[in-house]
Amino acid sequence: MGTIHVASGAGTGPTPMASYDAALADAGVENYNLVAVSSVVPADAEMAVVDRAPDLGPVGGRLTVVEARATVAGPGSAGAALGWSRTAGGEGLFYESGGVGGAEGDPDDRAAERVRDGLAAGLDLRDWDGDEPTVETRRAVAGDGEHATAVVVAAYGAAEPIC
Repeated sequence: MGTIHVASGAGTGPTPMASYDAALADAGVENYNLVAVSSVVPADAEMAVVDRAPDLGPVGGRLTVVEARATVAGPGSAGAALGWSRTAGGEGLFYESGGVGGAEGDPDDRAAERVRDGLAAGLDLRDWDGDEPTVETRRAVAGDGEHATAVVVAAYGAAEPIC
């Protein structure tokens, strides 16, 4: 399988999409076409939490990801959380959440709590005994007149050509 790189980013911009693009750039995955999957961790995958994703292939390539994302119009803050838990055999689950709050809110903390609750439910559903969850969070703050996006991305392997 290879390595799943977990990276986070925060960005601001004049539109929701511009702030999302800036957050992806902060995480190092802005030059790929992201294809979301439903969150199951293959047993043979290695996990690497990184500040910024390494070069994962050609620009425009298809990159398989699990993504937590939240965008807010300012003033306010957005928080994203992505967590995982694995069994002794290596298989596991990702869960993701995002939310927004006022300038005084803690949306990343609330998102992390939802991720832990979701992981517990998902493991129970499968009758899997997972390890203590690892949760990565990111917050982005928007001022007046701007948008902010927080992302946490788990990128599976390398990007593949689309055409």
